[in-house]
Amino acid sequence: MKKVFKVEDLDCAHCAAKLEDALNHVSGVNKATVNFLSQKITLDVEDGKLDDIVKAMVSTAKKIEPDCTILV
Repeated sequence: MKKVFKVEDLDCAHCAAKLEDALNHVSGVNKATVNFLSQKITLDVEDGKLDDIVKAMVSTAKKIEPDCTILV
């Protein structure tokens, strides 16, 4: 299942790359892509695990870039 999320206040491409790497290590994520220019996260996740993965994505993003907000 693919899902796209809008991101606000992601400051730099380096932070986007760090976030993408961290999200690709979250259990249940098949592939995560963070696009700094469009300020979007695309997740390909296992069916039935989206709610848990979204919670993990938000907390991971706050650790890497405390000022960014993911619109869920």
